[in-house]
Formats: sequence, C-alpha cells, structure tokens
Amino acid sequence: MSPARDPWLRHDEQLAWRAYLRGSRLLEEALDDDLGGTCQLTEYELVSMLSEAPGRRMRMSELADTIIQSRSRVTHTAGRLERRGWVRRERSHDDGRGVDIMLTDAGMRALLELAPRHAASVRARLVDVLDHEQLMVLGEAMAAIRDHLAPDHHEIGIDD
Repeated sequence: MSPARDPWLRHDEQLAWRAYLRGSRLLEEALDDDLGGTCQLTEYELVSMLSEAPGRRMRMSELADTIIQSRSRVTHTAGRLERRGWVRRERSHDDGRGVDIMLTDAGMRALLELAPRHAASVRARLVDVLDHEQLMVLGEAMAAIRDHLAPDHHEIGIDD
C-alpha cells in the first residue's frame, strides 16, 4: 500500500499550478483577441483541423475528439460557422448515420486570410516569449498530460 499523500499541494506545486492556470487563460484570451473579432479561437481551430483533413471533411464526432471539445459544443460552433458559409454539414458517406462536416471554399479563404495573423499571434504570445528549450519542455509536458487524459488522441497532420 502506498503511503498517504498530503491532500494539499506543496508551495512550489501551488505556484506552478497557478502559473499554468493564469498563463493558459491569458494566452487563450490574447490569441482569441488577436483574431480581431472575425472568429473565435475555437472556431479557428475547427476550420484549421478541417483544412488538414482528407477532402477537408471529417465526421463530427471525430472532429470533436480531435479538438477535445464536447460534441454539443462542436455542434454549436459548426452552426455558427455554417451560418457564415464556412462549413457545411451532411450525412456521412460512410454509413449514412453519422454527420460529416466539410470546410467550404469560403471557409478555406477565411482560414487563409486569418492564418498569418494567428501564426504571428502564437509566435508573439508564446514562441518568442520562451527560449527554444522552454518551448520544447512545455510541448512535451502538455503532450504527456494530453496522452494521460486522452490516450487515443492523435494530431491530424502531425501523427499521420
């Protein structure tokens, strides 16, 4: 039997946890703001993942798993994007029971317009703030957490 653990975080653990919590919230807020109101970061991520999928098309449930969002949240986001003409939903070609989401030409044009702004934002807000070693350690740490919490997850275009 393992020894009982103190239920509270040590001081250094608490500092690290709070730095992560505050930093991740501020980073997401800044990245969202830097998109200039054209779309939200969650919308950008969704269209970005679709742009990398074969035929710019994915099953909705697979997309939700890929971007680690609830299916209902992806459905709401898809609805907003569909009203803009950026995506289209239709019955799955595979079995007719599921729903596929496809990135339209208008959505691809919007993504190509937003991508340089988003990349510059990520660079200014994260990449250039850390030295290369810190960035790699951060990536490894977050991948370890992702793999622990979602062991079947894979990144489109990266793990493929």
